[in-house]
Amino acid sequence: MSTTFLYLFVLSITVAAAKITTISSDIAALKAVKSAINPTTIPSYTCLHSWDFTSDPCSPPHVTHFLCGLSCSGNRVTQLTLDPAGYAGTLSPLVAQLVQLITIDLSDNKFSGPIPTSLFTLPNLQTLILGSNSFSGVIPPEISNLKKLQTLDISHNFISGSLPNSLASLTELTRLDSSFNKLTGPIPTLPKNLIELALKSNSLSGYLQKPSFTELTQLEVVELSENSLTGTIPAWFFLIPALQQVNLAHNNFTGLNILKPVNSNLIAVDLGYNSISGYPPENFPAYPMLASLTLSYNKLRGRIPLEYSKFSRLFLDGNFLVSLSSEFFSRKISISGSLGDNCLKSCPASSELCLKKQKPLSICRQVYHGKPKLKS
Repeated sequence: MSTTFLYLFVLSITVAAAKITTISSDIAALKAVKSAINPTTIPSYTCLHSWDFTSDPCSPPHVTHFLCGLSCSGNRVTQLTLDPAGYAGTLSPLVAQLVQLITIDLSDNKFSGPIPTSLFTLPNLQTLILGSNSFSGVIPPEISNLKKLQTLDISHNFISGSLPNSLASLTELTRLDSSFNKLTGPIPTLPKNLIELALKSNSLSGYLQKPSFTELTQLEVVELSENSLTGTIPAWFFLIPALQQVNLAHNNFTGLNILKPVNSNLIAVDLGYNSISGYPPENFPAYPMLASLTLSYNKLRGRIPLEYSKFSRLFLDGNFLVSLSSEFFSRKISISGSLGDNCLKSCPASSELCLKKQKPLSICRQVYHGKPKLKS
């Protein structure tokens, strides 16, 4: 083979490769996605404005058209990642024709209407991020079809209804964020490989049920604050093996059970603004890594355990606690937080913990019916 012939052969392959065009069904889907968006919300500097279909979406070089917003592998679109430009409109059901999609990220825009059910047929989808839009409707049971899904973020929308039981089928899911929606009902059985669970600021109700969390041996972060969960927080919950951060604040919990752990990675617990009664649990200090504990604005009574002085952040304000050991403030560990708005007769003004005033004596006597005597 001559050098000239070899050169021409290689050149022909290169030219052929450069002329690879996006599959027609993908082009049709991209056109549908753009046409479903109000053109007045597509400024000239945005990704969607550069989508000019006189050029091929997947063929380089992208000098003037298709500058951003999608990625390809060969002649198939694999990522749909729009910039946060305030695009307003609906998500076209034809997005499901992009069957090779691995990632969809439409966050921080103004998409509205229901999430199209067809989206849940995408066989290769691993990341679905629709956060900070105005999507409404429910999460359909068909979400269980996304067998490869690893990240699901639909936070800051108007999604209603309950979390479907079919969520448990998403065995690859490690991050679930449905915070700031209008979800109701109980927490169903969750995907067993979850690492992060965020359901903050919904209207979830009911008890923390063990079957919902039984297999979650990798769960590290739980954010369930600002809901309507109730009952006693069970002891098994804090014994989830990998658990590090828990926020159950601003719910309707009335009780709390804590067992000593065999081993634990728990670092921070926030149970503030509930209706938890009884005495401050004495087993919290047994968690070796626990550094931050918040039990503010509950209905706790009695003494503050001396062992609580081990925490670097401690918020017990807004309860009816009556006493603590003078040794509490003699330790060299610096503690930030608050013990104010309780019934402590002596809380040294020199401590940051005591900056907030205590409750009036009349309120404390009423709570304790005049007994026992309110000692420091």
